[in-house]
Amino acid sequence: MGVLDKLQTFIILFAVSLGLLLGQVNIIEQYAENLITPFLLLMLYGLFLTIPLQQLKKAFSNIKFLGSSTIINFIWTPILAWGLGSVFLSDYPALWIGFIMLMVTPCTDWYLAFTGIAKGNVSLSTSVLPINLILQVVLLPVYLLIFAGTIESIPMSTLIESIVIVLVIPFILAHLTRLLLRKKSVLNNKIIPFFGNAQIFFLSLAIMAMFASQGSYLLVKLEVIYILIIPVLSFFVINYVVGRFVGRFLKFSYEDTVSLNMTIIARNSPVSLAIAVTAFPDQPLIALALVIGPLIELPVLAIVSQALLFTRKKGKNKSYPT
Repeated sequence: MGVLDKLQTFIILFAVSLGLLLGQVNIIEQYAENLITPFLLLMLYGLFLTIPLQQLKKAFSNIKFLGSSTIINFIWTPILAWGLGSVFLSDYPALWIGFIMLMVTPCTDWYLAFTGIAKGNVSLSTSVLPINLILQVVLLPVYLLIFAGTIESIPMSTLIESIVIVLVIPFILAHLTRLLLRKKSVLNNKIIPFFGNAQIFFLSLAIMAMFASQGSYLLVKLEVIYILIIPVLSFFVINYVVGRFVGRFLKFSYEDTVSLNMTIIARNSPVSLAIAVTAFPDQPLIALALVIGPLIELPVLAIVSQALLFTRKKGKNKSYPT
């Protein structure tokens, strides 16, 4: 786990704090919104550029793992997120939408680090990463219309415009870059490593600009942290138990069970934040839920990785512990 991965939570917290502080300056609050989309475009361009799409074929070599992780991530998890929101967030529709957006998008970065910490099958986790990315990009608008649409009306035109701006454009640019520079060493030696490290900074700049643009409003809404803690923690606990049960039922090895657990627990997709900021610019609480969620998630992933290591020590061999 690199230094930036370890500091990611603190970098985001600093961006939130600095954005709130800068938002108290009228001229900054007035123009900060114009910087959000450019920073998100750069961040998502870097994300699409660094995702190993060549792993797609490898993902289908373990159908049992791919099938179980896909069903849990894209069928069970949206239903769970909606259900938890209906129990804990029904009085806060914007937070409910943000909570759903966070939970229906699997992580595309730091879950690999925690998989490694827990001695899981990092190669297997990496192989399903592009599948998770493609499916969440395709299905997020569907989830918004099905689940969030029952909470609040979402204009289809706004949703399509947001997807084109923050997903289609950076995706096309990233793959054009790969196509044009595929035989150039600068791509793998310079460009991809740069964006691999710079994603957190572009994301933090977008977060800072977002909070600066809504600084006065959000300062009186920080109690949402306490509102979100219970549903977020409930999601992680339930999916941890589900992962353990499925791993035992399908007779996965310890390493593959760790990979399944981390794949279905870790969220924090920048895709959701990008859609939230562009599709719901007048509802910053939706984006706030997407920022606060990962701040709770990081220590949870650290605890889960240690809990899995503990079960490994109790096991008599590398098969799934009883």
